[in-house]
Amino acid sequence: MDKRISLPPEVTEPFILTATVVPDEERLRFWPQRFGSIPQWITLEPRIFAWMDRLCVDYSGGVWNFYTLSNGGAFMTPEESDGLWSLFNILNGNGAEMSAEAAGIAACLMAYSHHACRTECDAMTEHYYRLRDYALNYPECNAIMHIID
Repeated sequence: MDKRISLPPEVTEPFILTATVVPDEERLRFWPQRFGSIPQWITLEPRIFAWMDRLCVDYSGGVWNFYTLSNGGAFMTPEESDGLWSLFNILNGNGAEMSAEAAGIAACLMAYSHHACRTECDAMTEHYYRLRDYALNYPECNAIMHIID
């Protein structure tokens, strides 16, 4: 007897994670809406800037874009610029060149990881893994993982 189970399309088709830029009019609500239940959430943005400053000697501030992920995650990246960004993580001795967007993802992952450990907050850990899932499918995945590993 042939037993076949019919699965709905969402089970058989691969899930593609997407990022959507947050419009300017929603930027003020970005952090409290997505991270408001996390202790000390208000320190996340400056901590991400600080991580970028540590990782990239040429970083000197600027405008960042906010993104939401289709899996409930969120992150921010510096505006794109010409050329690649050179990052070096003194904690693991790894360096890599990548786009501004990939550099932002790496800085967010470092900040999210450290914030999750510092606050022992499961919701922050979940944000880390949502962004990591996106990074694992990002074209510059190897460079990002080299920096954060």
